[in-house]
Amino acid sequence: MRRMIILVALVAVAAGLWIMGEWNRGAELPESAFGTWESPLGARQVFAGADAVSFPRSTGDGLYFVESRAAEGGRDVLVRLIDEGALERVSPADFDVRNRVHEMGGLSYAVAEDAAFYANFVDQKLYRQSTGSDLPVALTPEGLRYGECLVDEAHHLLICVREDHRAEGEAVNTLVAVDMNTGGAGEILFSGTDFVTAPRLSPDGKTLAWVVWTHPNMPWDHTQIMLADIGDGGALENTRAAPELQTGSMVQPLFAPDGTLYFVADWTGWGNLYRLDGTGNPVQVLDMKAEFSFPDWQLGQRSYAFLDDGSMLVSYTSGGLWYLGHLDPNAGTLAQIGDAYANIGHVVAGPAGAYFIAATPTRHATLYRLAGDNIEIVHDPAGPELDPAYVSLPEALSYPTGDGEVAHGFFYPPINSDFKAPEGSHPPLVVMVHGGPTGATNSGFRPSIQYWTTRGFAVFDLNYRGSTGFGRAYRISLYQKWGVADVEDATLGAKWLADQGRVDGTMLAIRGGSAGGFTVLAALAFHDVFNAATSYFGISDLEALAQDTHKFESRYIDQVIGPYPQEKARYLERSPIHSVDGITVPLMLFQGSEDKIVPPNQSEMIYRALREKCIPTAYISYPGEAHGFRVPANNIRALEAELAFYGQVFGFTPAGDIQPIELETCK
Repeated sequence: MRRMIILVALVAVAAGLWIMGEWNRGAELPESAFGTWESPLGARQVFAGADAVSFPRSTGDGLYFVESRAAEGGRDVLVRLIDEGALERVSPADFDVRNRVHEMGGLSYAVAEDAAFYANFVDQKLYRQSTGSDLPVALTPEGLRYGECLVDEAHHLLICVREDHRAEGEAVNTLVAVDMNTGGAGEILFSGTDFVTAPRLSPDGKTLAWVVWTHPNMPWDHTQIMLADIGDGGALENTRAAPELQTGSMVQPLFAPDGTLYFVADWTGWGNLYRLDGTGNPVQVLDMKAEFSFPDWQLGQRSYAFLDDGSMLVSYTSGGLWYLGHLDPNAGTLAQIGDAYANIGHVVAGPAGAYFIAATPTRHATLYRLAGDNIEIVHDPAGPELDPAYVSLPEALSYPTGDGEVAHGFFYPPINSDFKAPEGSHPPLVVMVHGGPTGATNSGFRPSIQYWTTRGFAVFDLNYRGSTGFGRAYRISLYQKWGVADVEDATLGAKWLADQGRVDGTMLAIRGGSAGGFTVLAALAFHDVFNAATSYFGISDLEALAQDTHKFESRYIDQVIGPYPQEKARYLERSPIHSVDGITVPLMLFQGSEDKIVPPNQSEMIYRALREKCIPTAYISYPGEAHGFRVPANNIRALEAELAFYGQVFGFTPAGDIQPIELETCK
C-alpha cells in the first residue's frame, strides 16, 4: 500500500498546484504556450522501439510467450525464456505468429513435449516445429483458421478452436482435434453453436470443458460452459451443459489440480468466481463488487491460475484499478498481494512460479513472476523511457453525465519540467475514446498519452457508460443507447473540465478508433462542443456496418443499437453520415486498406460528404494495414499528422520537425 499512498499523494499535490495556479511556473523556466512545448518523447520513440508481450504459457522446458516487435514491423514472435533471463526465438524470422479467428485473434500457439505449434498470419495455417529444428512444417490446409489450441498428449492431438472460411456465407466455428504428426483439417469434436472458445483439459486428461454462445449474444452477454468425457482415441462422449444459476456470461473455465471446474460468471452483476460442486451445481467462491475477468475480445485470456497447493492467484478490478490476490477457494478468503496496478492480464502458473503481465502509471506492461512472496520482473519489453519530471500521473475522475448517471475517466494534466505556460492560460484538451464499445481504458503508462502531455496538452481518457470493470449494470447501460450515452459522456466530460477551469474550452479535441471513432463522429454530428476531431477507422454508417462486417460482431449492434432491420430508423438516425450538416469543425481520418472489421468505405463516405460541404478534412489510408495499425512507420506518421492537425486548427506551431497537413475543403 505504501506505493499507492505515495501515488495518491503525488496526484493530490499536482492537483493542488494546478488549482493554485502554480503549475509549471518558475522564473527560471522559459515561457511557452501550451501545445508548443518541446518534448523529450517523439512519435518515433512512441512506436519505433515499443515492443509488447502477451500470452505467457509455462511448460516443462521453460516459459513461452509472444513478443510483438516494433523493429520487425510489428511482427509477433514466439519466444522462450531460458536461463539468466535470455530469450530464445522459436518462430522463424519470416513468420508472424497471429491468428484471425473472430478477426480479433488471440492465443496462437501451443507447446508439446517435442514440438511447438503456431499459426502464421499470412496463410493462417497451423505449423509444427520440432524441438531442435528451425524448420516449421504446415499441418493444416488453407481456408481454415485455428486458435487457442491445447495439447492432448495422451492422444497426440491438438484440440483447437477452428473457423472455416472455405464456403460462401458466414464462417463456421467448431472445436476440432488435429493430429500433431499428420495434421489435416481436423476432426470435428463439437459443432452446432455460432461460437466456441476456451477449451480446457482436466488434470487427468479425461474431461474437456469449453465455452459456447449463439447470435445475437456476445461473450459478455450470455454464454454456456460445455463439458464432455474424452473417450478412446480422443473422441468426446456424454456432452452436456454445465448448470446455470441464471442467464449471464460464463467464461474462463479452468480445472483445479483436484479436477474441480472453476469459472467466472456475472450472475450477481459482477464477474465473480464459481466452481461446480460434487453434485455438478455452481457454487460461488467469493462475492465481491469486483470483476475477475475481462471481455473476451481475444482467444486465450486468463485472469487467474491455480498454484501447486490448490490455492489460486487471481487478478481483479475495482474502481478502475487492478489488484493481484491470493485466494483460498475453500475458505473463500482473499489476501491482496502488493500494491494496486493499472492493469493485470494473462495470469498463468508453472513449475517456477506464477506469471502475469501488468502495468503501472509509470511502467508499461511488463512480464512478472510471483515466487513465494516475491514479485520480480521476468521480461521488460523494449519501450521508450521518460524521466519522472516529464511523466503526467493520472487522476481518476467521476463526473455527472446524462440520465442522472455518473461516468468515469482518467485526467492527465500537462507537465514538462523545461517549460511554463503564460499566466492565466489553460491547456488544450484531447479526449480519448476507447474502442469496443465493450472495452475499457486503464491508467497504465502509455507513451501515446505522454506524447501529448509533455507538449502541453491535457488528456482525458474516458471509461464511458458501456465500459467494463464497473459491473454488468454499467456495461449494459449503453445497450440501445450507443451513439447517445457514450457521446454524452464525452461531450459532458469535456465541458465539465472546461467549466472547472482545467482546460481551454475553445481548444477541445476528441480522438478515438473503431467504435471510439464512431463516438468521435457522432459527437461532431450531434453536439457543438469539440473544435477538432480525429477518427481512426471509425464507423460513420451503422446500417452499412450491420450489412458488411465479420461474423463475431455481425450481431453486436443488435445489443447496443437494436435489431436490424426492425430498428432501421434508429440506425439511420444515429449514423453520422446522415447528419453531416451537424459537422462544422475540422476532422482528420485514418484508415487501413485491409480492415475487415470496419471496412474502408466507412471513412471514405464521411470524407466525401465533408468535402462536399467544404469542411476542412484530411483522409490518410495505409495500404496493407488492417484494424489497428501495426507498422511503426504508419503509427509514427499518423501521430505526427494528428499533432500538426491540432496545431493548425488551434493556431499554434508544435515544436519539432512536424510537417503540416493539407486540409481539403471542397472537391
